[in-house]
Amino acid sequence: MAKFVTAQEAVQSIHSGDRVALAHSVGEPQALVNAMLENYQAYENVEICHMLALGPCKYTRPEMAGHFWHNSLFAGPGSRKAVNEGRADYTPNLFGESPRLFYDKIIPIDVALITLSPPDDRGYCSYGVTVDYTKCITECAKLVIAQINRNMPRTYGDTQVHIDDIDLAVECDEPLFLRPTIPIGEIERKIGAHCASLIDDGACIQLGIGSIPDAILSFLGEKNDLGIHSEMLCDGALGLLKAGNINNTRKNINKGISVVTYLYGQEPLYEYARMNPKLQIFPVNYVNDPRVIGQNDNVVSVNSALSVDLIGQVAADSISADVIFSGAGGFVDFVRGASFSKGGKSIIAMPSTAMGGKTSRIVDQFEAGRPVTLSRFETHYVVTEYGIAQLRGQTLRQRARSLIEIAHPDFRDSLKEAYERKFKEAY
Repeated sequence: MAKFVTAQEAVQSIHSGDRVALAHSVGEPQALVNAMLENYQAYENVEICHMLALGPCKYTRPEMAGHFWHNSLFAGPGSRKAVNEGRADYTPNLFGESPRLFYDKIIPIDVALITLSPPDDRGYCSYGVTVDYTKCITECAKLVIAQINRNMPRTYGDTQVHIDDIDLAVECDEPLFLRPTIPIGEIERKIGAHCASLIDDGACIQLGIGSIPDAILSFLGEKNDLGIHSEMLCDGALGLLKAGNINNTRKNINKGISVVTYLYGQEPLYEYARMNPKLQIFPVNYVNDPRVIGQNDNVVSVNSALSVDLIGQVAADSISADVIFSGAGGFVDFVRGASFSKGGKSIIAMPSTAMGGKTSRIVDQFEAGRPVTLSRFETHYVVTEYGIAQLRGQTLRQRARSLIEIAHPDFRDSLKEAYERKFKEAY
């Protein structure tokens, strides 16, 4: 078979019983996935493996039973329902360690479906805005099928792969996935202001996706010499990059360079990354390695959570013992990296309530069996719209008191009663 084929021809090389790994996030090759789905009746028991999927995950639908089975390394919006209904599996892992699952053949890969930029005059394509574990599955899979998409920008970092290392290539230009614009509300603004107060000039920051990271970035316009070493970068950082607030001059490694493992945003962010040596994209087993993160001083890691209990345990990936919401992603990687960093801080930022104010995110204790994402030994700061609780070096009593003070007022009395039962003393 020729190297350059149609999508329909390419997916005929996928066979029943294969494990197919999809590139992460924006790197998901939509034309290849759609062609595979159209051909679903030709397959039996094909396993689809990936982390964050931005597509609709049609292979998880009930009518695909027997043809596809999904192994989710991060239960996103498209796969969450299937995972919790038992129509898909969930494999707990840390994002930074995910390449090792493939390199060490703990999860062997038969087929990799990826997106690349067109080759340059030397034959090198670029992974563009998603290197993460995508580079790894390219190197590990028995068969690599790439969608060559001119909308994928060429980027700096460890992003190149030669066209000779691709088995089958499908030329198909499609718009890249764009992150929906999420408005910043008053609660997010208050949380953002509290978090920004913990970020000093010269800090090296890591932020995730969502309105809280965007809110934090909106308060950093008066900060100087900030650095970026982050799992991902979002649109809110663009203004700070262009204004010079983020210049990476005080970093110990990758000085002068913003380092990420993938991007997810709007078109201006992707265009900023296009052939820009000041923003470089590397594999996740480098970017998310706590030993690498900690080489920079004053790392500030900000991540969100679903709930925190009064001793400082954090639940970020599961709502209950039986309901999985997402995954660890790079949460634990960067908390540990910040701990290794001289002057480092890790922040858990979240609204004080969930379900429209019906439940408190700060709770007395987790119910039996609820998975803990971050142990009480690793929690530094917890931030809600009501303030900052500094837990590192604090006793259990001190932690509980600090957390109650930043809980929503509607739930403080019940938390104080729980405190008195737990510690046998008046609050």
